[in-house]
Amino acid sequence: MTDAALYGHDNPNLLGGRPHEGPASKRIVTGFGFWIFLLSDIVMFSCFFAAYAVLLGKTAGGPSGAELFDLRSVAAETAFLLLSSFTCGLAMIAADVRNLRWYQISMAATCLLGLGFLALEFREFADLVGRGAGPTRSAFLSAFFTLVGCHGMHVSAGILWLLTMMAQVFAKGFRADIMRRLLCFALFWHALDIIWVAIFSVVYLLAG
Repeated sequence: MTDAALYGHDNPNLLGGRPHEGPASKRIVTGFGFWIFLLSDIVMFSCFFAAYAVLLGKTAGGPSGAELFDLRSVAAETAFLLLSSFTCGLAMIAADVRNLRWYQISMAATCLLGLGFLALEFREFADLVGRGAGPTRSAFLSAFFTLVGCHGMHVSAGILWLLTMMAQVFAKGFRADIMRRLLCFALFWHALDIIWVAIFSVVYLLAG
C-alpha cells in the first residue's frame, strides 16, 4: 500500500465518500475576510446607534428631530441610495460576463446616484447648521451628526473606491485580482445601503 493510500489521499471512503477538494479559492477567502471587516464596521455603527438612542431626548431645550427633519428630502436620499445598490448589482453582473461597456455604464450610474445622495445630505446638514441646529447645539444633535455623518463619510470613501475600480478595469480588464476587489466593493456598497435603511427607520421615521 502506498503512503498516499495509507493516509487517505486517494481513498474517497476516508473523506466521507468524496475526494478532498483542496483549499477555497482566493475569491472566496477574500470575500470571507472582507465580511469580517464589514462586521467590525457594523459593530461601530451599532455603538453610534446606541449612543443616539440614549441621547435622543437630550435636546437641551432645543429643537427635536420631528421639528428639524424634512422627510421628503430624506426619502429622496433613500431612493438614490437604493437605486445605486441596484445599479451596483448590474455592474457586478456585467463584470461576471466580462461586458466592459455595461460595467462602466452601471458603475457611472452608481457614482452619480451616490453623489446625488451626498449632495442632499450636505444640503440637509448645511440647512440644520444655518438654523442654529449644529452638532454643538445639544447632545441629541451631536449624536445625530456623528451617526449620519459617519455614514456619509463611508459613502464618500465608497465613491472614491468606485472610481478607482472603474479606472483599473478600463486599464487592466477583468483580471482575477480586480474581480476580487470588485467583490469587496460590492459588499461594502450594499452594506452601506443596509445601514442607511436602519438610519432612515430609526433616526428619521421614528422622529416623526
